[in-house]
Amino acid sequence: MNEKKSINKNVNQLSFQRKEQLFSFQKKLNITFNNLELLDMAFHHRSFANEHGNFLLNNERLEFLGDSVLGMVVATYLYGAMGDHPEGDLAKIKSVVVSEATLSDIAVEIGIDKCLSLGKGEENSGGRQKKAILADAVEAVFGAYYLDSGFQKVEKLILKLLVPEIEKVWENRHHKDFKTMLQEMYQKKYKQCPKYNLVNKTGPDHDMVFWVTVEINGKTYGPEKGKSKKEAEQAVAKQVIEELEKIEDWGKYK
Repeated sequence: MNEKKSINKNVNQLSFQRKEQLFSFQKKLNITFNNLELLDMAFHHRSFANEHGNFLLNNERLEFLGDSVLGMVVATYLYGAMGDHPEGDLAKIKSVVVSEATLSDIAVEIGIDKCLSLGKGEENSGGRQKKAILADAVEAVFGAYYLDSGFQKVEKLILKLLVPEIEKVWENRHHKDFKTMLQEMYQKKYKQCPKYNLVNKTGPDHDMVFWVTVEINGKTYGPEKGKSKKEAEQAVAKQVIEELEKIEDWGKYK
């Protein structure tokens, strides 16, 4: 809690306009800070602090803390929500969700770009749109909210913002393309592309089922079915991957 005291001692009184901006930010996220100066600090970039003569009055310590809180919340959620998936899946999802690209998009979505306090040089060089600055500010907000209101509240905020991203990543991976995964594995081993063949179509025109096989190094797998040719190709690629993953030698081609 020393962080709060140092901020209260060192930060100039917030202007009415700045308070209104911070209140608006909180309202958008449906959160309330007890210490508004702590939230304000989360938006202070190093360039702003340096120009105002106190290099410690930046958001880097809060970002350091928020990074750890974010990692803990996301890892705990994935562990509980995806208990039937291996560690590798959880690690891949987490790496995307807490990435600079994802966090910077969230920053713009919730209006952090408008709240940033930047030095003149950083402002003029487009700092308000820099992904690294935006992502760091998101983590700083998490760190500030943790200090201000405790773990349960920051956990609720993080999950509100990140669970939709987790679901997007998982869906992309799920549909991802077993075809792409198989092609990458196959090309590494044989320097060729898998060959898909539509072998049958069944059912009425309005409810047709497609059956597809795939040829890998002279061996045919399938057929598997889908409501479209593309879906059937994904299904047969998934079947092949599951079979090949049982072969130890194939692990190095993933």
